[in-house]
Amino acid sequence: CSGSVWAIWAGCVAKTSPMEDTRAANKHMQGMVKNLVEKGNLENPLLLWNRTKQRSVELSEKLPPGKTQVVDTIAKGVPKADIIFIILSKDDVVEAAAEEILEAGDVRGKLIIECSTLHPDTTTRLAKRFADHGAQFVAAPVFGAPAMADAGMLIGVLAGPSAAVERARPYFKGVMAREEIVMSDEPHAKALQMKLVGNSFILNMIEQLAEAHVLAEKCGLGPQYVHKFVEQLFPGPYVAYSQRMLSGDYYKREFPLFAVDLARKDAAHIMSLAAASGTRMKNVETMDENLVQVKEHAGELGDYVAVYGILRKQAGLKYENE
Repeated sequence: CSGSVWAIWAGCVAKTSPMEDTRAANKHMQGMVKNLVEKGNLENPLLLWNRTKQRSVELSEKLPPGKTQVVDTIAKGVPKADIIFIILSKDDVVEAAAEEILEAGDVRGKLIIECSTLHPDTTTRLAKRFADHGAQFVAAPVFGAPAMADAGMLIGVLAGPSAAVERARPYFKGVMAREEIVMSDEPHAKALQMKLVGNSFILNMIEQLAEAHVLAEKCGLGPQYVHKFVEQLFPGPYVAYSQRMLSGDYYKREFPLFAVDLARKDAAHIMSLAAASGTRMKNVETMDENLVQVKEHAGELGDYVAVYGILRKQAGLKYENE
């Protein structure tokens, strides 16, 4: 693909907790960057920026020489880039980064591909801000765990004007993604609506697995048999999350794979979307209530899969399934 490509990844312009900028968007963009470099047919080195420069340096050193270039600031990257990927942890930090991009120089003709999980209203505001300055904008959140990002197996959801979407698509299926949900000429907000509805499946899956494993232990069945059932009937993500619970990974790891505060951010967006639409997501509400207790028990180091430990406590068991 012609032109220069730039990845604004993980770190945030505004100050956030270390958990937010090292464990969520960080891991996803590292995998996405790797696949852009390896399979993106880039004519120029991929530009990298992170709030903590050393992270960009370390990522660059893992990739083939000459394929990436670290930029020190957003202001230095904007003039060099024709296409800008953004994936950050929260709405306010994405909007802050967007303002820095707009203040850094002329963005007319540039393509902004925004991959963060945001509220649809935030995406609508961002799209208008960039369009007002002559840039193209694609809302492109992605589905998939960090391992899927690393393997180029994400699912991209692309919404916006067809010309912008088609300009972005060469970087998704076959490069960073195994499949796409294409929403050409649809409002940008629809991509984020899809992302939030999709994330509700993940939250509900974790809640259901945790409840089932606790019931199996309390009634004497044994969670190992529930896990075997899941392996046979629901292979894939269900098995992975079930294994994380039964292995004790939810409390043993040093850093969460997905921090509780970010999970609650997603849950809040889902519930907000539901309320604005005249409905409710009661399963998500239940999950969020348990996430509050995860935060109380483990602080920002709590992983969203640790709702299993919370449900164990509620049932009179130890938080840790030793």
